[in-house]
Amino acid sequence: MAELILEYSTSITTADGQRFIPRTYGEERPDGTWIGWLEFTPTDGKGTTLRTERETTQPNKFALEYWASGLEPIYFEGAFERAQRLLGSATSANEGTKSVQAQANQ
Repeated sequence: MAELILEYSTSITTADGQRFIPRTYGEERPDGTWIGWLEFTPTDGKGTTLRTERETTQPNKFALEYWASGLEPIYFEGAFERAQRLLGSATSANEGTKSVQAQANQ
């Protein structure tokens, strides 16, 4: 079962002004290692939560927490674009990827 590892104080804002909060989630695999991915949840509660594929594999939960604590806003930008592409390929081949900008919450 997936566990919330870390919620960040940085948000992602799309070109049309929609804001998303990034969170790292993780799950233990049968071999004891942990996988981690990012989810981007709309701050207004409307729309779809976007999810990346696996971003990392770590030997244990502590290592996953450490990895998550080191992510920077520029990483979130790339991960958000990857998550949008995954959603786009699942829903429509014609959807374009919006440019994003990471900005600190105030």
